Amino acid sequence: MARNGGNDVEAQNRQQQEKQPLLDPTPPNEGRQSLIQQAINQTFKSTAHLANLLPTGTVLAFQLLSPIFTSQGRCDDAARIMTAVLVALCSFSCVFLSFTDSFVDAAGNIRYCLATFSGVWVMDGNAPPPPEKAATYRIKFIDFLHAFMSLSVFAAVALFDQNVVSCFYPIPSAETQEVLTALPVGIGVISSMLFVVFPTTRHGIGFPLSPHPL
Repeated sequence: MARNGGNDVEAQNRQQQEKQPLLDPTPPNEGRQSLIQQAINQTFKSTAHLANLLPTGTVLAFQLLSPIFTSQGRCDDAARIMTAVLVALCSFSCVFLSFTDSFVDAAGNIRYCLATFSGVWVMDGNAPPPPEKAATYRIKFIDFLHAFMSLSVFAAVALFDQNVVSCFYPIPSAETQEVLTALPVGIGVISSMLFVVFPTTRHGIGFPLSPHPL
C-alpha cells in the first residue's frame, strides 16, 4: 500500500511537471514592461481626453489637415514646412482663444468678446457691456496660466499624432524615441492636475458654451 501511495505521489508530481514548461516563454522583464505599457496607454487615453479642454475648431482643423499636410507621415521639404506652419497656427489659436469669453446681452443674444487689461472688446463691433460688468472680464494672471496650459496640451496632442512625429523624425534615435514617448505623458499628467487646481471661468470661442448673463 505504501508503494502504491508513493507511486500516486510520483504520478501527480510528474503531471505537474508536464504542465509546467521547462523554459518560461515570457522573458523576466516582459511582465514589468507590459505593466509599464498599460500605464502609458492609460495615460495616453487620459491625455487624449485633455483635448476636450482645447478649442474644438482648432483640434478639428489640426486632425483634418495633419494627414493631408504630412502626406500620411511621408514628408518632403514642402510638406514639412506646411506642417510646421499648421502646428504654429494651431498653437497660436489655442493661446489666443484662451483670452476670449462670451456673455448674453439684454436681448438674449450670445456675444463673444476678447478680454483686455481694461475690460473687454466685443468682436461684432456692438456696444460693450456696462463698465462695471466689463471690468469682471478683464485679463487676469490665471488667463496666462490657462493659455500656457492650452499650448502645452496641444503640444502633447501634436506629439501623439504619428503623422507629425514621422514627418519631423522619420527615423528617431533611441533617445529621441524615449523623449517623444515620455514628454507627452508628463505634459498630460501635469496639465490635468493644473486644470483641476485652477479651473477656468471663461467660455470663449470653441469652448463649451455657458455664457455669463449681463
